[in-house]
Formats: sequence, structure tokens, C-alpha cells
Amino acid sequence: MEWNSPLSASVSNNKKDLVQITVYEKGSSEPRVIEVPRGANLRKALLENNVDVYTLRGKLTNCGGGGQCGTCVVDVVEGAGFLTPRGVRETRLLTDKGRPDAWRLSCCLRVEGPVTVRTKPQ
Repeated sequence: MEWNSPLSASVSNNKKDLVQITVYEKGSSEPRVIEVPRGANLRKALLENNVDVYTLRGKLTNCGGGGQCGTCVVDVVEGAGFLTPRGVRETRLLTDKGRPDAWRLSCCLRVEGPVTVRTKPQ
């Protein structure tokens, strides 16, 4: 089930339709800021900007963004309200296993505003 925001009816490349994602990558002390179209899938946006979202195990066993494996987890530090609400897949893979509420599956998220995430919180 895919969430569709009225704000992202069409993903645009106009500068005003870009949102910032601040990324703290595991192993790096400096954050990276990337701009993506409003409504972009977080996992795809991170990978397209050479942000490594997977641990070694995740690189070998990921489902390719289908929300089935739970290996593309990010820790949402700021801006959770600008992301897709938690769905059944995330509940099953994260909440039911006792993971913090701030941990989200990047493949299940659409970005509607500025967010800050930390990769590989496991």
C-alpha cells in the first residue's frame, strides 16, 4: 500500500519543490545535505546520492526496496512529520520487534519536507 500525499501528486524538479535531507552516515562525523524532489522515496534518493543505507548483511540480503526485509533502516532525527506515516510493513518489521519509534524503513518513506536521518542505526 503506497501513501499518496496531496502535496506530491506529481514529483517536480522545480527548485521550490525540492526538499533537503540531512544525512549522518555511520562512520562519518560530518553530515551531508542532499536535495530531492518533494514526494521522493527516501531509500531511492539516498542511494542515488551515493549514501550507503545497508550494513554488510543488508547488502547481501536486501529485498530491493519492497519493504520485506527490514535492512534499509534509518533513524529519523528530525522531521518525522514530513515522512509517510508508519504502515503495516514497518510495524511488522520494526515496532513488533521492539525497535525505537524513530527507526523507519527508508524504502517505505516519501519525503514531503526537510528531514534529518542517521544511517545504519542497528
